[in-house]
Amino acid sequence: MKKASKFEKIAARCWNLLNEGKPFTPIFVIGTMVLFHLFDGITLEEIKRLGSSLLLTIPLFVLYYVYDYPLFLRNYLWIPYIIFLMIWSFVPTNLLLLAVSLYFFFTVFFWGTLYYHLRIGTTWLNFTRFWKLVLKNSDSTSGNAQEQLPKALLLLSVWEYGVHHDVHTPSFIAFYVFVFVWSFILHRYLFDWKPKIIDHYTNNVPPNEKPLSDRVIVLVVDGMRKDRFEQANAPFLKSLRANGTDFTQMETVYPARTVVCFTSMLTGTYPFEHGIRSNMVWKLGIRVESIFDALRKVGKKGKVLGIAHLVDSLGNDVETVTAVMHNDVADRNIMERAKQIMTEQDLHLFVVQFIGTDQTGHSRGVHYDEYVQKIEEVDQLIQQFVEWLHEQGKMDNTTLIVCADHGQADGIGGHGHLDEGERYVPFFMYGPMIEKGKRIDEKYSLVSLAPTIAYLLGAPYPSHSRGPVLVEALKKEGER
Repeated sequence: MKKASKFEKIAARCWNLLNEGKPFTPIFVIGTMVLFHLFDGITLEEIKRLGSSLLLTIPLFVLYYVYDYPLFLRNYLWIPYIIFLMIWSFVPTNLLLLAVSLYFFFTVFFWGTLYYHLRIGTTWLNFTRFWKLVLKNSDSTSGNAQEQLPKALLLLSVWEYGVHHDVHTPSFIAFYVFVFVWSFILHRYLFDWKPKIIDHYTNNVPPNEKPLSDRVIVLVVDGMRKDRFEQANAPFLKSLRANGTDFTQMETVYPARTVVCFTSMLTGTYPFEHGIRSNMVWKLGIRVESIFDALRKVGKKGKVLGIAHLVDSLGNDVETVTAVMHNDVADRNIMERAKQIMTEQDLHLFVVQFIGTDQTGHSRGVHYDEYVQKIEEVDQLIQQFVEWLHEQGKMDNTTLIVCADHGQADGIGGHGHLDEGERYVPFFMYGPMIEKGKRIDEKYSLVSLAPTIAYLLGAPYPSHSRGPVLVEALKKEGER
């Protein structure tokens, strides 16, 4: 299987400018405004007015960068727009119709149909389902129509008003003060579902200088929703869970974006500390130690096998796979590459990202049969991989950890704002050092993964690890 090329890594970063909601908003609004006035035959004087009236929208662009308006809060985005209409009675109908048309063309046809067909082989008729997913989507991407449309309509209306009218500055100042205060109050008092931050570094047990396991293998089924996993016919994974320790209340981090989640899982801390706040990574690399740095201190090797996005965070500790392949063969190709890496590098820690389930959720939705089928397929592939590890003598004292980095919500497999289906993820451990048939119902966070791996492999905790070691899963000393 091919690695992600340099071009693919750059293309993935460029795509995130359009995929992630915060950079998309200004790109889309500015692009729409330019196209609209180009169609009209723009003059030098109009260019000057466009530039000067753009300044009028800057406070709104800043506002929408600072405040997320997640989940049901996006309904309140319409209030400032309604107030604008009431005060200034200005509706640039043709401009707004162009914006709505361009938005749905981009999301439904360019992204949902052309992009997914070329990248993962979805049908050319994917638009027949994708439009419904865009309307329902609640995540923090550009495909969240209920968030992006009211933002764009207000920004374009204010901008176009400044082109055609003399601006009464005190009125707009008062309007912006209201919008900022309104946003602050909403996010201060209604945005209350973020996971609780652990306010201290890992201290529930001292670092373990003597390794319990020779090897830890973490199998991450990207985007596997917990309730859909329960509905799937996945006998091998469920047998691992039944013969190991199951953490039934394992919580992901906020925002629940793939690069954020993997970074938190492998550093043991949160975005405010490691610096990765979305899939759009403005400054490459993390600000803290990862589990791979901790392993190097004791002469041990680790890698994560994953898509190009992860390089932006974890750099050379990532063995990349190309994400440009038909989704029906993606996870099988990843498994074969995983075998090759284990044969060549004989790693102490190996984290494998299976992407088929997540990509199906994004392109086809999570409440359809295709999504469950991908979970069932990855179950068979993981069984084959584990059986191969046994054949190669690499399972004698190995701990397996199976989990998802985040769940997925309704719509286009949305994840980010912790809608229903995103927050709690499957997470279970299996191996000779792990308690059998144990169920842990206490709430834990994925930030416990890194310190738990360090404890199992006899390495120090990563520098800013906050999650507690999952000692409840470990056999007592006399039982080992």
